[in-house]
Amino acid sequence: MIAYLVRRLLGAIPLLLGILTLIFFVLHMAPGDPVLKFASPNVSPEVLDQMRRNFGLDQPLHVQYFKWLWSFVRGDFGYSFGQMRPINEILPEILWNTLQLTLISLVVIFVVGMLIGIVQAVRQYSLADNVLTFIALFFYSMPSFWFALMLILIFSLHAGQAGWPLSLPASGMTSIDYDYLSAGGKAGDRLLHLILPAIALGIGSAAGVARYMRGAMLEVIHQDYIRTARAKGLSERTVIFRHALRNALIPIITLLGLYLPFLLSGAVLVETIFAWPGMGRAIVEAILARDYPMVMATSFVIAAMVVFGNLLSDALYAVVDPRIRND
Repeated sequence: MIAYLVRRLLGAIPLLLGILTLIFFVLHMAPGDPVLKFASPNVSPEVLDQMRRNFGLDQPLHVQYFKWLWSFVRGDFGYSFGQMRPINEILPEILWNTLQLTLISLVVIFVVGMLIGIVQAVRQYSLADNVLTFIALFFYSMPSFWFALMLILIFSLHAGQAGWPLSLPASGMTSIDYDYLSAGGKAGDRLLHLILPAIALGIGSAAGVARYMRGAMLEVIHQDYIRTARAKGLSERTVIFRHALRNALIPIITLLGLYLPFLLSGAVLVETIFAWPGMGRAIVEAILARDYPMVMATSFVIAAMVVFGNLLSDALYAVVDPRIRND
């Protein structure tokens, strides 16, 4: 299994390089360049030309590519044209912010989705199954950006106007007085700011997981070994969560590798709406500013996280199914 994962990891290197090469040339073929944002009647063309030389934008495209590639291989992501800071200083901040949102969203997706799917499978064709199916399809078909706006409208704007006991923050990661709070107060404040974006990012995918979980559980609970477990007198909770669930998890684990890139792409909209200072928001601002090094660095991190998600799925297969471990 370890040798298989190592081969997959080595095979991902040319894939990542190909993705970044494509992004590099597409970005540079787009009209405009980062220097144009400084253009004004008070700035002479000579100054703009000097800025292009300072950024290396006056060199041929293939020369820029190989210089960028050599720096990239050495772990130097370059200098952000927009923020005027080394990208190696920016990336850890925005990556950690995105990971907080993504990990909480993954918990929402798989815990909520799996529980709903199990209830639907155990109570097949009941009123609870029909109601949960309707709710799951409703949220699954809802665009994340529209749902995010509705959450802000209801739980932030309307809740504040109506005087509800708990009005959730609509933007940012922390409150204004965050630096003056205690350690517990800081953790609680960060959690409050995470609730709305995590729900907006994860609830639609949780509905999809619920549908997959229902189908997988229905296939498993009608197997002979489940009937045998019930015939031995085991409780229904033990039969479902100890015997049926483990075998129904295999298709759900596949979704882990698929939903990670989906979450990262959805985070672009959600982070922008909630003003969450993560990679999604950073890559939007970098694209608008023609900040080539920043776009390349964030694209690499996102692509690497997608590859990691697929490797994690492969590793979890061996944990859930011993037959894979023995191959």
